[in-house]
Amino acid sequence: MINIADILIEDKRWNDFRLQNLADKTFGIIFENLILSSKWKISILACNDAKITELNAEFRDKPTATNVLSWPNYNLKSQQVGEVPKKPSLSVYEDDSLGDIAISFDTCKREAADNNVDFIDHIIHLLMHGCLHLLNYDHINEADAIIMEELETRLLKVMGISDPYLENK
Repeated sequence: MINIADILIEDKRWNDFRLQNLADKTFGIIFENLILSSKWKISILACNDAKITELNAEFRDKPTATNVLSWPNYNLKSQQVGEVPKKPSLSVYEDDSLGDIAISFDTCKREAADNNVDFIDHIIHLLMHGCLHLLNYDHINEADAIIMEELETRLLKVMGISDPYLENK
């Protein structure tokens, strides 16, 4: 397996869940399906609600806990709403890092329990969601949300994980 993720574990509870393997497998499937170089890297901060609340307040002016945050290094957005973002190319960019993701153990665990979803499946979904944000997929408007959710659903199916958006359809 290719080592894509560079992980900083700030909350030791993450140590029990093979986050490196989950992230590398998830990102590898995304890169393979979107035909992206496996040489891209993604940094992950595996933290708790206190830290993600701090980050959410600092970067989004929302002083509340959330499940995952993403900071893309490149603007790959399409010029049109409802169009797929451009693909990053290592030949265009000097840095091989797509960006940074922070993921909160507390919120992930709570959401998985509240939605009766396997915790590992939920982690994979959130890592995928964060990675797609790094690739400039978004869900701010309905047209872009449809593209992102359909892609997530298709990729999760490849991994044997059911559609997390089924209730909303």
